Order: sequence, then structure tokens, then C-alpha cells
Amino acid sequence: MKPFLTLWAIFTLLAGCGREAAPPPADIRPVRAEQVEPTRANSQGRYAGEIRARYETALAFRVAGRVSARQVEVGTQVKAGQVIATLDPQDYALAVRAAQAQLAAAEAEAQLAHQDLQRFTALRTQNFISQAELDRRRTTAEAAQARVRQLRAEVARQGNQQAYTRLTAPHAGVVTAIAFETGQVVSAGQPLAQLARTGELEARIDVPENAINDVRAAKTLTVRLWSQPDKTYPGQLRELSPMADAASRTYSARVSLLQPDVAVKLGMTATVETSQDAAPSLSVAQSALFRVNGQPQVWVVDQKSQKVAARSVQLGALNGERATIVSGLAAGEWVVTAGVHKLAPGQQVRLTQP
Repeated sequence: MKPFLTLWAIFTLLAGCGREAAPPPADIRPVRAEQVEPTRANSQGRYAGEIRARYETALAFRVAGRVSARQVEVGTQVKAGQVIATLDPQDYALAVRAAQAQLAAAEAEAQLAHQDLQRFTALRTQNFISQAELDRRRTTAEAAQARVRQLRAEVARQGNQQAYTRLTAPHAGVVTAIAFETGQVVSAGQPLAQLARTGELEARIDVPENAINDVRAAKTLTVRLWSQPDKTYPGQLRELSPMADAASRTYSARVSLLQPDVAVKLGMTATVETSQDAAPSLSVAQSALFRVNGQPQVWVVDQKSQKVAARSVQLGALNGERATIVSGLAAGEWVVTAGVHKLAPGQQVRLTQP
């Protein structure tokens, strides 16, 4: 009986060795994927600034002197021609009187020279004097008249200098800054006050260099006041500086308020919001990206074979968890968004529901 069992075991082993081994099951990776679709985003930007008048004038005396009176304060509403401040006019009044005295002396000399010319002209007709002597008398009279004209101009100039001791408003507006006091000695051209013309109002903002094109091409501009955040004012870009500020490296811009009301005051803090429709673009989740030799790539799923293939892409802006694709993908393709580091080229995958 035992030999029979032994032979049966041997034949069983031989039969097992003759059979082919069963192939291992295929390695199908479950992954998550999304379909690439074009999206039209709305580009927005916000920039803090302040309300300013479109026309702001720095006021200064045209002559030097000591301030004798100041007629305004910060916030004073002034009319065109209204006196802002005055200088001590005594020295300029003395200069006017001196010029007038010189003019009177020159006029007397010119009158005498003219009378001499008449007498010498009569003597020349009688041939009592030479022509050269008459020419000298005529030249003296003409020089005296030129001296009179010169001193008349000097009297007018000194009168203007005296008038310049009164600093007046060139137009109606509000005084926004004062940089002098009564009794202070100031020089000609030294800025003493700031006058904002009433009327047009603007929001002045600083724009970073990477947002210049967005601000210039913005479809709409909206101005909000921090004091009234629920109220908006339509705006229009009027000016954008061509040169960046040396310290902040930003570009100064001015946005005109098209429909301001009484609530808008000079110096208020404002926010300018830009909005424009961006061109359609492709984007994928940032989790779909991996890099090979520094080049960003994604796994593209073939819908027929359910196999993946690596493809290089060029990235644009990164926005939150999304990445803009500049090139490398087409709308409608499927890319793997989870499990990208466990895949190999040509590997079959199974899409799972997110």
C-alpha cells in the first residue's frame, strides 16, 4: 500500500510541473483626473490712494522779504485775486521813489538836450557851426531820450516789484497747506502754500510695474471711499507716469472721478478697483504637475487605452491651487491630478470619482 501512495505522489508532482504558471494580474493604478477646459477669468486689482484736486498750485512770492501778514489758514476757501499774504513793502516803495527821481532828472536833461539841438540847428543853417558839432548835439539829445525810456521802464519794473509783495490766489480754490508764518523772511520762489482748484477731483494711486498693463487696459475703474465703502464712483484713467518713483519703484497714476458728490472731500483715503475680462485660458490643478529635469510635466490619459503619457507644459500664472497652462495641452484632454508620483509611462490607470 505504501509503494502505491508514493508513486501517486510522484505522478502528482510531475503533472504539476508540466503545467504553465498563471500570469500575474495587470497593475492598474487608480488615479484622479480632470478634463482640461478653457475658462474666462475676470482680472481684478485694488490700489490704495487719496482724493486730490486735478489742479494743485504751489504759491510763492516773486520777490524776497519779511512776511508782514498772513490772511488765510489751511482749509480757507479763496477767490481769484484774494490776498494770501503780504511782505513788508517799505524797501520796494523806496526803490520806486528812487527810480522816479532818476526819471525826473533824466527827463530834465533830455529837455535841455532837445533845446540845445534846436538852437544849434538854427546856427547850422546860418553856417555859424560845423556839421560835426550839430551831429554831436543830435547824438546827445537822442542819448538823453534813450535814458528817459530806460528809467521809465525801471520805474515800471520797480512798481511791479512792489506789487509782488502781495501774494494773491491765481484762481478760486481751497488752501490745502501752509509753510510760513508772519515775520518769517522768505526768498523769491520759495513755496509757501498749496492751493487746490475747486472742481475736478481725482484719486491718486501708485501702481506696481507688473500691473501697469492691467491698469492701462482696464475695462472699468471703480473708486471707493474708506469712509463710505458701500458707495462707488465711476473713474477714468487720466494720467500714468512713464517713470517709476526712485524709492518705491511704483508708477504714479491719477484716476478722474466722473460723478463725484459732496461726500468726496480732498485728502480722503480711497481705493481704486480695476476690472477686465481676461482672455480664455487653460488651467489645471497644481497637484497635476511634476518636474523632470526642471521641466514641468503632466500625465495625459488616453481615453481609449486608459494609459498615461508624460507631456511637457509651459506654465503661466499660479492662482491659488490652479496653474495656468500657456502651451502643451489642448481643451478636452484628461490629466491626472492625484497619484502622479506613482505612475510610469504607458501605465494603465483607472479613473476614480473625486
